[in-house]
Amino acid sequence: MVQKVIKAFTTAWKGLSLTIRHLFAGNGKREIVTVSDSNYFKQLEHGTNTIQYPKQQLPVPEVGRYQLDVEMDDCIVCDLCAKVCPVNCIDIESIKATEAIGQTSDGTTKRLYAAKFDIDMAKCMYCGLCTIVCPTECITMTNQYDKTVFQLSDLVYQFSDMTPEDAAEKRALFDKQQAEKQASKLAAMKQKEGGA
Repeated sequence: MVQKVIKAFTTAWKGLSLTIRHLFAGNGKREIVTVSDSNYFKQLEHGTNTIQYPKQQLPVPEVGRYQLDVEMDDCIVCDLCAKVCPVNCIDIESIKATEAIGQTSDGTTKRLYAAKFDIDMAKCMYCGLCTIVCPTECITMTNQYDKTVFQLSDLVYQFSDMTPEDAAEKRALFDKQQAEKQASKLAAMKQKEGGA
């Protein structure tokens, strides 16, 4: 009976001493080091708490995949990123131009307007497939990982700067050009039939 009481006190003392040690050691600040540092995992042995975010921040790895960003001046609106996305978080609406509208930084000719280029980061699974298939490398993953918002709808990023009025105007111009081409084709066919 006495041995059981002694064993109970010994066991309780071991647990309590561990708790007290972590209670006082937990006030130490965590040193900010990269994952490649040999001391990175040894910090856990010293009983430090997690970092005090946002006052302290861990360094971002070079290969980290975080928020998506689109350089619209380099986008040719090919829609490959939206097609490859496994969760359909990219929504693109294109309008054909009546003529070439410029060039990207790598010399690719732009022939489509981006009436809509939205990315819903709430759906994004950060796989990076969209950045791989982009022929002009206009869509990239940045090192920004904290995009805290109060409304879920604020996680939909709109990259197109075209207003609905501009989009309607570009559609009307393209439709007019197509109607003129069709009319000239019909006139050529009638002239060919009349001359034969």
